[in-house]
Amino acid sequence: MDVQIRRMGIALMVLFGLLFAQLNNLQLLQAGRLSNDPRNTRAIVIDFSRERGRILAADGTVLADSVPTDDELKRLRRYPEGPLYSPVLGYFSFNFGSDGVEREFSAELAGRKVTINNLDDLLSATPRTNDVTLTIQPAVQKAAAAALGNRRGAVVALDPRSGAVLAMVSFPTFDPNTLAAHDLKAVQRAWAGYQADPAKPMLPRPYRERYSPGSTFKVVTASAAIGTRPDLAAKSYPPTKALDLKGTSRDLPNFGGSTCGGTLPDLLRVSCNTGFGQLGLDLGGQALRDEALSFGWDERPPLDLPAPAASGFPGISELRTQPQVATSAIGQLDVTASPLQMALVSSAVANGGTIVQPHVLSRVTDMQGQVVRTAETKAWKQPMTAEDASRLKDLMVGVVQQGTAGRAAVPGVSVAAKTGTAQTTGDKAHAWITAFAPAAEPTVAVAVVVESQPGVTEATGGTIAAPIAQAVLKAALG
Repeated sequence: MDVQIRRMGIALMVLFGLLFAQLNNLQLLQAGRLSNDPRNTRAIVIDFSRERGRILAADGTVLADSVPTDDELKRLRRYPEGPLYSPVLGYFSFNFGSDGVEREFSAELAGRKVTINNLDDLLSATPRTNDVTLTIQPAVQKAAAAALGNRRGAVVALDPRSGAVLAMVSFPTFDPNTLAAHDLKAVQRAWAGYQADPAKPMLPRPYRERYSPGSTFKVVTASAAIGTRPDLAAKSYPPTKALDLKGTSRDLPNFGGSTCGGTLPDLLRVSCNTGFGQLGLDLGGQALRDEALSFGWDERPPLDLPAPAASGFPGISELRTQPQVATSAIGQLDVTASPLQMALVSSAVANGGTIVQPHVLSRVTDMQGQVVRTAETKAWKQPMTAEDASRLKDLMVGVVQQGTAGRAAVPGVSVAAKTGTAQTTGDKAHAWITAFAPAAEPTVAVAVVVESQPGVTEATGGTIAAPIAQAVLKAALG
């Protein structure tokens, strides 16, 4: 009997020890992860019945606010502009938690993170919240949305000097009002409809989706040549229709069987696949990968929104053959990029070689209108020198003036750009452009992707994406 009691006592001690360890694991080690898990709605349940601050655009336009209601949830979150800003705002839902700005700055909006100025502030029972003002400019956001229209894709515009995001548009999109409603069954139906839609309307494509960047990546390849191999930047590549890739039966053709060649300005202006494929081979896989990483590939951009996607570049172990290296040099194969990443590529060229951290926050103000926090301008990457950036800028101006990006031109303004066509399946391709203006003193950089456009040619980006970029540049410069 004593042996059985002893065994039971030992077993109970082990169980209590395991229980104690798990409680400490949940309360201490896992607390942050569990608290921030999107499936954890406890904070939302608490926040739903309390005051919540407004979200404002750069010009003071109200993008989100809360109004009192007579039901048990007490306050209704409203989005006066409907789906227009949802890629940035996200949603605030009793059923499904939050995303976007609503999630990133929830503590400030709900009054869980406030500034204590005196003892009265500390002892006051009055609910206190903060308003969050964004860098988003309604004129630019509306111009981007109108220009993209009902074509699936995304637009990002930012100020290369500060990293301030001026616009983020995604289509298709969703109406956050449908998820903030107090009819929880209706919210459930709306959510189920969004989730079942193969077009993924709730996906914020500007910063959370990745695509093959196609020829827009040639800006990075050109930067590698200018910065590390001036002999290659000055080399004249012979005109050819297709690049023979040694050791394989494959070759790398130009679109439509066209013939092109010349020096780097010529190659970039007409987006010559054979020339850039050979340039990539001359540089080598390691140099290409190093250059991509210097621009931020394989890292999540430090955007102040939840879960931005890391753009991807093949590892050096994957760049073993000529087809892999040459195809990576023109932004195909396993090269992927978010629209935000491609806007940051242009911003590096525009900003003297420095990529500034992108951000949507402008400032946080308390209930008295006092500014309690402002966004800081911080450098993120330095992929090139100012001198090299100036040289590359001139080449990108040539792409607009004499090359594939003519439809991005803005009257009276010097625009720099690079178009891209990333073939997907059959005769379809993603149409791309990345651009900035004014070229002499840039104030706006933009990236546009329009998904799965039919009729693949190297001019696809110039005919489809470039006019969208032009409309955004005009709005930002206006």
